[in-house]
This record gives sequence, C-alpha cells and structure tokens, in this order.
Amino acid sequence: MLQKIEEFVDYLTNVKRASKNTIASYKRDLVKLNNYLTDSGIVKYAEVNSTNLNSYVLMIEKQGMSTATVSRNIASIKAFFLYLLKQGVISEDPSETLKPPKIEKKAPVILTIEEINLLLEQPNGSAPKDIRDKAMLELLYATGIRVSELIGLRVKDVNLSMNFLQCRDGNKERVIPFTNETKAALENYLYNAREIMCKGDQECLFTNCQGAPMTRQGFWKIIKYYSAKAGIKKDITPHTIRHSFAMHLVNNGADLKAVQEMLGHSDISTTQIYIKNNMNNKIKEVYEKAHPRAQVS
Repeated sequence: MLQKIEEFVDYLTNVKRASKNTIASYKRDLVKLNNYLTDSGIVKYAEVNSTNLNSYVLMIEKQGMSTATVSRNIASIKAFFLYLLKQGVISEDPSETLKPPKIEKKAPVILTIEEINLLLEQPNGSAPKDIRDKAMLELLYATGIRVSELIGLRVKDVNLSMNFLQCRDGNKERVIPFTNETKAALENYLYNAREIMCKGDQECLFTNCQGAPMTRQGFWKIIKYYSAKAGIKKDITPHTIRHSFAMHLVNNGADLKAVQEMLGHSDISTTQIYIKNNMNNKIKEVYEKAHPRAQVS
C-alpha cells in the first residue's frame, strides 16, 4: 500500500505543485495511517471503510495531538482517498464522513513597532555571528517570509541593487522588496561575515557557526535569545515576526491583495485575519476615546 502513497506524493509534487512542507506533512500523515491499517490486518485500500478511518482519528486524538494536527491529518486522508477514487483504486470514498474538529482560532501574537525595533537592535556587535543575526532579523521583518523560506534563501536570490529578493515555496515564486536598513545589514553580512562563517561551496545565504546551512531550530533559538535579551515578555516565534510584518502594513493602509502576495497566501481569506485584528484595535481605540467612563480606573 505504500506504493500508492508514493504515487500520491508524486501527484502532489508534479501535478498539484504543492509546497515542500505540505508534501512532507501529507506523506508523514499517510505513512502513519498505513501502519495503523496494516497492524489492523488491512492490506488493500479497497478494504478500508469509514469505521477504520474514524477509529484511527479517535486514536490520534487520544494520543494528545493538537486540534490543528488532527485536522491536518484528516485533510491528508481525505485528499489521498479522493485521489484513489479518481484513480479507480477504490469504488467509494470511506473518508467522506470524516469531519475535522473545530479549531479555536486564536488572535496571532503581534509585536508593537517599539518591540520590533527593540528586537532588531539587539544584535549590535561586530562579530560575524552578530552581523549574521542582524541581517536575518532585519530581512525577516522587512519581508514577512516564513522561517523555512528564510533559511532556504540562496545568495543569488537577493538583489541588492534593486532591494528585493526572490522567494520560493515549492514551485511557486514571489518577489518581495526590502528596506534600505535591511540592504545595509545584508551588505555588511555578505561582505564582512559570510565568508568567515561559510565553509565550503555553500549556495545558501545563511549558515550556522559551523558553516552548514541554518536550520529552523537554530533560528528559533536565535529569536528566543534576542527576545529575552530585549526583555520582551510575549512568546515570540519566527512566525510572530511574520504576523507583525503583515499587521503593521495593514495598520498603515497597505492594500490587502498586496499583503497577500507578499505573504504568499494562496487564499485571501487567510490574510483577512489582519483586517479583523486591525478593526478590533480601531474599535477599542474609538471606545476608549469616546466613552466617558472608559478612562476611569
């Protein structure tokens, strides 16, 4: 049955042009399902029924998986069995009855402009690591790219003369501008630090202190270190910087479609969370200014 998963992965890669993260997640989810079905004595997907799939979902829920992870597993299963149905491997779709759990959407953590500035000021030394960290933080906030996209950047993806970078997510590409402050930080890194840190013929833009490509975990530690150093109490992750980038653009009147393009959202409804957040903030501001008792402590 694993062969069908590999065929589905090939379909996602070459036909659907899905992102690398999506493909990796779907494959991981489906291999785990396959192992469960095999252990249950099921050797053909045509033998799978809705009871099998609902039992599997119940099992992963009991394992303590988050609601979001369970929902993604269900999405993986439904996409896979729809593919099998279209391929004629199965005659009925046993995943039709699967319903994703309700996800309680939390408002994203947003840093104020003051907090962002404080964070970006932290790496201020002249050591190669400090120069690299400054460039990474500046670039992340200037463009709002994902951490996977940041660590996947190559030197040739950065156009210093035109102040923009080419960002790739799977087979999709987008061009994002950046500020002069970011340009200065990148020039400092490329001309004064990268050759010292990079060992061997590395195409990647950012490396760790051993000269290997930067990892997600490595950059996560960098964010945590500088946020603690800045005394910021909010729980900051690389995605917090991405949220802050988008929110600050919307607050300053940026067109939502343009923000969607820069973030690489395929659906504008994903980007609309920032409009809602902005509206909530404006309502609160109007209320505090207008209500006669709003300022009474």
